[in-house]
Amino acid sequence: MSSSAFKTAFAALAVSALVGGLRADRTDTVIDGGWSFAFTDKADEAAPAATTAWSRVTLPHNYGWQDAQLGKKYYRGPAWYRRALTIPADTTGKRFFLRFEAASAVTDVFLDGKPLGSHRGAFGAFAFEITNTVKPGSTHTLDVRTNNASQPDLAPLSGDFCVFGGLYRPVHLIATDETCITPLDHAGPGVAILQSKVSADEAVLDIVTRVSYLATKESKTTVTPKNRGLISPDPFASNSAKRTLVFSLKDADGKVVARDEREIYVQPHVSPDYAQRVVVKTPHLWQGRADPYLYTAVVELKNDGVTADRITQPVGLRAYTVDSDKGFFLNGKRLKVYGVCMHQDRRDKGWAVSPEDEAEDIAITTDMGANAIRAAHYQHSENFYALCDKAGILVWAEIPVVDSVGKDPAFGTTTRGQLVDLIRQNRNHPSIFAWCLFNEVRPSSPDPHGVIRDLHLAAHAEDPGRPTIGAASHNWWPEMNRITDWLGFNTYPFWYAGPNPGKGFDRWRAIPRIPAFCISEYGAGAGMSQHQQNMTLKDQPKSGGKWHPEEWQTYTHERTWKAIAERDFVWGSFLWNMFDFVVAGRHEGETDGLNDKGLVTHDRKGRKDTFFFYRANWNPAPTLYIASRRDVKRGDASTVVRIYANAPEVTLKVNGKTIGTAKPDTIRVAEFPGVQLTPGNNRIEVAAVIDGKTVTDTCEWEYVPGYKPVFDRSGSRDNYAEKNAAGLTN
Repeated sequence: MSSSAFKTAFAALAVSALVGGLRADRTDTVIDGGWSFAFTDKADEAAPAATTAWSRVTLPHNYGWQDAQLGKKYYRGPAWYRRALTIPADTTGKRFFLRFEAASAVTDVFLDGKPLGSHRGAFGAFAFEITNTVKPGSTHTLDVRTNNASQPDLAPLSGDFCVFGGLYRPVHLIATDETCITPLDHAGPGVAILQSKVSADEAVLDIVTRVSYLATKESKTTVTPKNRGLISPDPFASNSAKRTLVFSLKDADGKVVARDEREIYVQPHVSPDYAQRVVVKTPHLWQGRADPYLYTAVVELKNDGVTADRITQPVGLRAYTVDSDKGFFLNGKRLKVYGVCMHQDRRDKGWAVSPEDEAEDIAITTDMGANAIRAAHYQHSENFYALCDKAGILVWAEIPVVDSVGKDPAFGTTTRGQLVDLIRQNRNHPSIFAWCLFNEVRPSSPDPHGVIRDLHLAAHAEDPGRPTIGAASHNWWPEMNRITDWLGFNTYPFWYAGPNPGKGFDRWRAIPRIPAFCISEYGAGAGMSQHQQNMTLKDQPKSGGKWHPEEWQTYTHERTWKAIAERDFVWGSFLWNMFDFVVAGRHEGETDGLNDKGLVTHDRKGRKDTFFFYRANWNPAPTLYIASRRDVKRGDASTVVRIYANAPEVTLKVNGKTIGTAKPDTIRVAEFPGVQLTPGNNRIEVAAVIDGKTVTDTCEWEYVPGYKPVFDRSGSRDNYAEKNAAGLTN
């Protein structure tokens, strides 16, 4: 597009970003349309060149995934976004902020060619005030440069996932009164609702609200040295203004069950914290999947009785502990944590997923019966955490310290910033139960102890009510594994590690001074078109090879889950992974560019056999499923029929003839050995009575005498060694 053509198109995009006029309290408008996008190889230029070729895009938008999901090297570098921004003419007494939910990975924002600010980190939100930069009734040029190139001070430094670039989450234009609950506190809500005490008898909430007063009519007011930086502004100062701060907690029916009101005094250029406390008698507790009850907190700033600003936040009242012997307890009730790990990418979209995509992910996960998600390996979206609040899913939230801490002196500061972003933006979500500080820091890393200790202290300073956790692999840095309050172990029996998971769990438990631990990763790859019958340990596929039969994934999970389920001291588990996800450097299994350890395909259209194994174990709803059903063409007349069922008994028929019945074992597997197939098509039918209702499942297998499937066993453990060196072993 030529420069003149772009200017014409740009002018046509100049639309008001605030629809329906301005109210007394805040407006928040998503500006997803009207963007133009261009690549550039000049990471340090202050504005796009006049000759830059632009294309029209709608947010969310990201780049790099197109090549990555094909297993190709993908673009990691700068790109530009541009949009017209029109401010309404009548903006008396209003302040304006731009808030980015996330942009990858280093972002510079310009308004009319002048820098607004920068943000380092691919996953957290950030915001800038533009009140004194914009002109009422005028159209401005908003330029955003994103750069997803690797940076020495910025986690992740490596990892078994891709770092795409772009504005892949929404951008907001926020308008507030001159006195507001600040959007500039690490782009969080400006309100911290700390659950100081929660029991069936009462819940004590300590609320901290950060208030900002710009005094737009007095923007040139000088703050004297006496008043600069006051925690509690002086009510007698000439530039003080009185406001009323009201906190209300409403139940699910909208009834106010707790309230606190106080007068505060605000001054320009100072954003102090104001504390309040409320007590809720006999609260309705948030009990996870069983009862995800949510209250709504409403925080209002009032000026002479008129609401100047308002923030709402979810509140789920809960308390949880971990006993090193007995496991996880939620509100005093023991809860076995059935967890999955999850990345945020999706086929043909990369990171630019929609709220509908995230809702589908939660629906699939809860259908399988999971009650917890490890949101790996970085901060996920606000909408994602909110969906987990409503669904009653426990969330393990983490920052992207993966494989290594950086040698760059700024690494610790930048990483602490990512942690504070994560906590201040999300600490009010009841679903989040721990802050994760690291994943598999390897022996090749610089000494991580100082960085991890600093993060641990920062997490407790920001949020005293939640524990920290880390995900360790092996015993590479023994003392680092004792810094966090809890610990997860990443282990891959039958895939990267040996064949006895229970022995490994018992050995970890015997390590002196080790925190209470869960299994934070385990699993195996699987291709839905690759099959092999009657697999034993001698048939174990090569993890780095092209042969990842679906049957081996079930073999791995059945045995690992059994070892977990038998040990109360393993307070929970997080299988790797809920969904297949893109890794450009992987060339294994049936699909290049994919980590195929997911139980559901990358496009969410296919559910592998292992999904139904866990559904039978975790979801009380009826499950009856014939495993290895996709191995349609067979050359052996004798076969084992394996069924996943949460039924007392399963009946099998082949070609209409009853073969017999079998009782599922402790991990819900019913097995019929030595079933004889006849040449041609064979109809396999199973039936069971579950909760008084008859449930059935069927499939067809073709027996071709003399047929010998060819197994491609290419690849070797050497391939794993290469991945290990590159940090690609999850």
